[in-house]
Amino acid sequence: MVIALGLEGSANKLGVGIIKDGVVLSNPRKTYITPAGEGFMPKETAQHHRRHVLTVLKLALDQAEISPQDLDVICYTKGPGMGAPLATVAIIARTIAQLWNKPLLGVNHCIGHIEMGRLITGAKNPTVLYVSGGNTQIIAYARKRYRIFGETIDIAIGNCLDRFARILKLCNDPSPGYNVEQLAKKGSKYVPLPYCVKGMDVSFSGILSYLEERLDTLLVQGFTPEDMCFSLQETIFAMLVETTERALAHCNSSEVLIVGGVGCNLRLQEMMGEMCNERGATLFATDERFCIDNGVMIAHAGYEMFKSGNKMSWNESFITQRYRTDEVETTWRDD
Repeated sequence: MVIALGLEGSANKLGVGIIKDGVVLSNPRKTYITPAGEGFMPKETAQHHRRHVLTVLKLALDQAEISPQDLDVICYTKGPGMGAPLATVAIIARTIAQLWNKPLLGVNHCIGHIEMGRLITGAKNPTVLYVSGGNTQIIAYARKRYRIFGETIDIAIGNCLDRFARILKLCNDPSPGYNVEQLAKKGSKYVPLPYCVKGMDVSFSGILSYLEERLDTLLVQGFTPEDMCFSLQETIFAMLVETTERALAHCNSSEVLIVGGVGCNLRLQEMMGEMCNERGATLFATDERFCIDNGVMIAHAGYEMFKSGNKMSWNESFITQRYRTDEVETTWRDD
């Protein structure tokens, strides 16, 4: 019986989660929301996390109905992510690990998403599409590592959606990407956009620039913001479906798992589901409780690492903004 506590704070979501042998005990989260048309900066995001981390930590313990003495391991997001928020959460993790005399483990944020997705959905060995505000990767497992088959060569898909929401001055509550999705449901006229697939990699920055430069012209031509949101989603999601399908075929896989914050998008799930049906594969996805950054995904990945014998010295308990998915040896997987 292992109880793990995980702290996540790589971007604007602050989360603390507790898991006990694969059972989620608590998973509270606090989001830093900025005014419409604005993004979130590292300094202000870190200040938000410092203000709220003890409240969220206490709430997690209360909801789980356990005391610090019941915990077996403290886990935190080591990277990738924004430097200042990562450092803030790492300091909290080191502090409580020493105060409570518990071992400490640094977790790769991407691995946290994947392992939580596998736990919640029951997917065994899926081809993974990891889509979020800071990452876009097509991943498959081979020889003790999650191998990256394709990725963005510039900005992440979530960053593309968020920045377009800022151009339209959409509200950031609950998230700009969610509000783009809601507008897209009302769109009907397709705006032809660049389609940027380069081998197994994708590019989003040019599509965003194309829309930004032509926004006023498109409005004059009779296209609405809803039409532009619809067109943006259809184009960039088609790019992801194409590259994921190639990875699926290459790996001879029968499962696709979508993880990361953009994985909540129902239109992306619908398009990927159609591709899976045509290939006789199964699509797995989770809802916003586990797609969006959260503490329990870090707790679960750390739980798997801890059970397989991973240890970390205090000298290794730093953070790194660049921490590749394929840098981590998955000692907990036997297949």
